[in-house]
Amino acid sequence: MMSSRTKYTEAFVWFWLPSETKPIVAGKLTADGNKLIFNYGKSYLERKNAISIYDAELPLRSGELPLLRGLSMPSCIRDAAPDAWGRRVLINKKFGLKGPNVDPAQLDELTYLLESGSDRIGALDFQLSATEYVPRSSVGASLEELLKSAERIEKGVPLTTELDQALHHGSSIGGARPKALIEGDNIKYVAKFSASNDIYSVVKAEFIAMRLANLAGLNVAPVSLKKSSHKDVLLIERFDRIQTPNGWQRKAMVSALTLLGLDEMMARYASYEDLAEIVRRRFRNASATLKELFSRLVFNILSGNTDDHARNHAAFWDGKMLSLTPAYDICPQSRTGNEASQAMLISGENNLSKISNCVDAAHNFLLSRDDANNIAEQQRHVIENNWASICDEAELTPTDRNLFWRRQFLNPYVFE
Repeated sequence: MMSSRTKYTEAFVWFWLPSETKPIVAGKLTADGNKLIFNYGKSYLERKNAISIYDAELPLRSGELPLLRGLSMPSCIRDAAPDAWGRRVLINKKFGLKGPNVDPAQLDELTYLLESGSDRIGALDFQLSATEYVPRSSVGASLEELLKSAERIEKGVPLTTELDQALHHGSSIGGARPKALIEGDNIKYVAKFSASNDIYSVVKAEFIAMRLANLAGLNVAPVSLKKSSHKDVLLIERFDRIQTPNGWQRKAMVSALTLLGLDEMMARYASYEDLAEIVRRRFRNASATLKELFSRLVFNILSGNTDDHARNHAAFWDGKMLSLTPAYDICPQSRTGNEASQAMLISGENNLSKISNCVDAAHNFLLSRDDANNIAEQQRHVIENNWASICDEAELTPTDRNLFWRRQFLNPYVFE
C-alpha cells in the first residue's frame, strides 16, 4: 500500500467476464481534474466474448467515454467502491487513531478503489498494473475464525484486520454499520455486527425482516444469526459469487442508482416509478420482476424499512439484459412517532410510507389495484402469523419485541 499522501492519477479496471474465474483488464480510469474518465483497452474490445461493464453508461467502443450528465465518475464503477464502513476501515488503516476524526472526503475515489479489498461486490477490481493482477486482502476471515474469535483473542492469535475492526471498533469509527467478509462451507458471506452503541438489536431486526420477507414469497438473500465475542452477528449469503471446481466466478452487478443515471448527490430523485419503467424496457421477465419489485416496496413499508435507497436495490448484468438480484438490506429503522417516508419516491413526488400510496402506484408495475391490495394483505398475514416464531428463532427479548411490534413492523400509520 502506498503512503497516505500518494495521489493516484489512473487505475486499470479488471473485470470477471460471465462464467470466468480469472479477471482480465477491461480498460483504464484516468483522473481529469475532479472527474474520472474511462476508456476500454484495445485488446479487450477485440475479444469475441467482451461485454460492456454496463452498456447504458459504458458502451463497448474505443476512446474516452463521456460521463452522464451530473456525474463525476461512471456510476457503474462507483458501485464497486467501498461503502461507508469500508471507507472508515481504509481511513483507519491510513490514518490510525486519527480515523474517527478524518473526513472520508479527504481521500479521493481512486484511492478508495485502489486501496480497498479486492473481494468487492460485483465483478470489478482495480489495479495499478495492466498486466499483473494482485488481489488485496484476498484471504477473508473464515467462519471458524468468526465463531471462535473470543477464544483466539484469549490465546493471543490475531484476527484479520477487517474482522478485528468490525468486532471491536464497531461504534468508534463513525455511523456506518460494522461488517466483514466471511468465507466458510463453500459459501461467502457478508457478516454484519451489533455495535456497542446500538439502542436496540439492529442485527436481529434485519434478521427478522429478511426471514419474514422470505416467508412472504420475496426472493431474498439467505440469512442466519450467530454469536461472536458476545456480539450478535448476521450472516448474509453473497449472491454475486458462484463457486466452481476451477474457482470463484463473479456476477456483474449495477445498483438502481446506476440504472437511474444518478449518483449520491442526486439520490433524492430516485423513484420506484422510474425504476419500474427501466424494468419494463431492459429486464428479463419484466412482468414477474415488476411484481417482485412492487412486493419489495410493500414489504419495506410493512416492516418499517425506510432505508430503501437506490443503492439498496441492484440488478445482475450479463452483457445483454438485466435481472433483479435477491433482496438485501431490509433493515427496519427506529421511529419515535408514526409518520414515516421511504428513501425512494413511490410515485411522482410522494414517498410517504403508506400502503394506499403503493396501491395508487400499482399501474406503474402493471398491476391492478386488486392485485396490489392482495399482495399487501397477504404480506400482512404472513408477518402477523409468523411474528412470534421468527422472534423466537432470533431469541429476541420481550423488550425488543415490544419495541418492534406496531412501531417498526405493521405500524398503524402504514394502513392510513
